[in-house]
Amino acid sequence: MSIPAEFLLAVPIALVLLAAVRALHARWLLSAAKHPSLAGHARLARAFARIVPYYEYDESRFFRADGAPAPVATARRAAFDALADRFARRHPATIALTRAAQTTISDLQFTSRYRVPFQFSRRVRERLEAGAFLGASQGVELADLDGRRFYDLSGSYGVNVFGYDAYKECIDHGVAAVRDLGPVLGAYHPVVVDNASRLLAICGLDEISFHMSGTEAVMQAVRLARYHTGRRRLVRFSGAYHGWWGEVQPGPGNPVPAHDTLTLKDMDDASLRALRSRRDIACVLVNPLQALHPNAPAPADSGLVDGARRAGFDRAAYAAWLQALRAVCRSRGIVLIFDEVFVGFRLALGGAQEYFGVQADLVTYGKTVAGGLPVGVLCGRRDLMRRYREDRPADVCFARGTFNSHPYVMGAMQAFLRRLETPEVRALYAGLDDRWNARAAALNARFAAEDLPLQVANLSTIWTIAYRRPSRYHWMLQYYLRDAGLALSWVGTGRLIFSLNYTETDYAEVADRIVAAARQMRHDGWWWSEPDATSARLRRRVLLEMFQARRSAGIGSSRSPRNKWSGAL
Repeated sequence: MSIPAEFLLAVPIALVLLAAVRALHARWLLSAAKHPSLAGHARLARAFARIVPYYEYDESRFFRADGAPAPVATARRAAFDALADRFARRHPATIALTRAAQTTISDLQFTSRYRVPFQFSRRVRERLEAGAFLGASQGVELADLDGRRFYDLSGSYGVNVFGYDAYKECIDHGVAAVRDLGPVLGAYHPVVVDNASRLLAICGLDEISFHMSGTEAVMQAVRLARYHTGRRRLVRFSGAYHGWWGEVQPGPGNPVPAHDTLTLKDMDDASLRALRSRRDIACVLVNPLQALHPNAPAPADSGLVDGARRAGFDRAAYAAWLQALRAVCRSRGIVLIFDEVFVGFRLALGGAQEYFGVQADLVTYGKTVAGGLPVGVLCGRRDLMRRYREDRPADVCFARGTFNSHPYVMGAMQAFLRRLETPEVRALYAGLDDRWNARAAALNARFAAEDLPLQVANLSTIWTIAYRRPSRYHWMLQYYLRDAGLALSWVGTGRLIFSLNYTETDYAEVADRIVAAARQMRHDGWWWSEPDATSARLRRRVLLEMFQARRSAGIGSSRSPRNKWSGAL
């Protein structure tokens, strides 16, 4: 019996249609899993960054960008000038060296330019100068080159968990332990073996590799995941930071598009459905810090163009999300990577894995684990850490670094890991969440009682400030806090990081200073707003400014630093 030709033709057509339907369904699931903001759409974010024009406010507009009446603008101008004069008078040596260094140190040029929204940046840099140099640390305080002391809320970007004095001791002990060998590279000092065994006991994994930075450790984790799965795609969650290398920073700031990176919504079932539908995902990267502000990037003061940013932490909800993600990754053969470079050893002795009750396949550490010296660490399952194939000797996953396992770094790391086992350090973790949650709640109660438009949210000792009213001038708070003797990182009020050695007395002083700074900022008129002001209205106003600035300057010339803006909207 012969098969009709029509049937033979219909079969491949049906298979092609079925494959097309499946591909369209997978694509729809992926689109549903992407966050609707620019943070979830790297290509759109890059395109938007290219068309945003440069313009700046002139003398008048600088103080009334929100349409404030003349008396309020006058009060703001007087307060701005007085603040600038105090900075210049109190920190002359620190400011002078910062100004000189900016001509040759590109990092300083970048951080100073992006402390505030770009429309205000030039005047702030020229008049309200903040020094970038420090001379000493002790306890929970820092001192600049003029001897002015500050309570440290920068946390050295996460390094400072136990207090700077502890890290000075780790470095001193580490140097003493390896001094006979010195900076010999290539071979290992015996302390490496002790460090490896202690770290693997902490993370519950099998093997370890050392790297020069957290970024490098994440790079190697992704390389190994791709090597062993044979898949090319990696998944990160919207807003998460995993270092500055291209694959994990697919939006603005990366000159080369990251085509193999998928950015999905954090804490969303749509992302789990997308992961279940695909066969090309090598790994999923998780930065536990995102529990504080899911799907939003690390908040910097330069982005405070309104009061819309929100933050909050629900430990149970985030733990449940990670457990669901763990299950999906296991069922689909996807490598789950915890990037604990920032939060490692801050939330718990066993890091975020212990804190949230989830075992990852690969874990990266950095920051604090080397006792104050730079390092990156990757721990993982034995089958994933292997960089070669027994049956294919030329097929390797190459990774090396000249300074990997540097003796001085390894010595300080050993001192740090041994310190973790002391009763004094273990006592710092006892009741950690309850202690810091209570401090945050008490500060929020003070804000509410005085009708100050602030609210803090915290993930243990990592805090962020949100604003309960719309304003174009929230970014000014970082300068009032500095004037009050509080040291911030360059992301300003977006992130405050306390070390665990803050006593009740220390913290009470910091809280008093934060409240006093907010009172003064309100008194000086920066939080004036129109009765019907909303964050959406402020954003529309800024977008209209951008459109008008681009149109008036002409496409291609709108980035001129002389494009002054004085028009009323």
